[in-house]
Amino acid sequence: MRLAGRVAVVTGAAAGIGRATAERLAREGAAVVLADVAVAAGAAVAAGIRARGGRAEFVDADVTDEAEVARMLATAVDGFGRLDVLVNNAGCGALAALEDLTPAIWDRTLDLDLRAVYLGCRLAVPHLRRSGGGAILNVASQSGLQGQAHNAAYCAAKGGVVLLTRALARELAPVGIRVNCLCPGGTDTALLRTFVPDPAGRAAVAARIPLGRLARPEEVAAAALFLVSDDASYVTGVALPVDGGATA
Repeated sequence: MRLAGRVAVVTGAAAGIGRATAERLAREGAAVVLADVAVAAGAAVAAGIRARGGRAEFVDADVTDEAEVARMLATAVDGFGRLDVLVNNAGCGALAALEDLTPAIWDRTLDLDLRAVYLGCRLAVPHLRRSGGGAILNVASQSGLQGQAHNAAYCAAKGGVVLLTRALARELAPVGIRVNCLCPGGTDTALLRTFVPDPAGRAAVAARIPLGRLARPEEVAAAALFLVSDDASYVTGVALPVDGGATA
């Protein structure tokens, strides 16, 4: 129970890495607010956590909207009394050659994958200060550590998350707030299937990974738990690859 007595918010928590992370934090004793725009799926995940004896609430929130992010965080503080952990996980992506990368696709990708992370961090800090410190975990990507053809917007956004994380780690360390990010590689999620809809394509992705397979969301969640727990009390500013050796 490494997070007993703590309160966490996880965005993009209705599926994939976000769901696995919310469920893992709850199993470790945290009260968890799950945020997503997929209302039925997100509410079902929260209900499942409660059915297993955990504490969880779901909030329908568009994390690109400042007022909704503020409401999301207030749900945690009003419902559970404090905020100790924020996991900025919500994201999107779409492969496109540069000539096909329209301003609308670019703006949507940067809005959800980078601006939303900035909003979450900015609005969480006052709550974390009042709790005496805490942890922010931003979910970046392998794509934030290396360039990838036909993936310029996603790479730009996730690379921005990596350096935003490092900048905030330096800025917020004096007030006891640690800021880290995860850089998952190919993970068996719905988001990956939007990038690579063909099963043969996903098999080819897995074959290029040194460990020879895609990650399971639960494996990424285990790394997330480490970074937000006291096991990582002297770790801040890290961009941790969880990619089976793909960026080694």
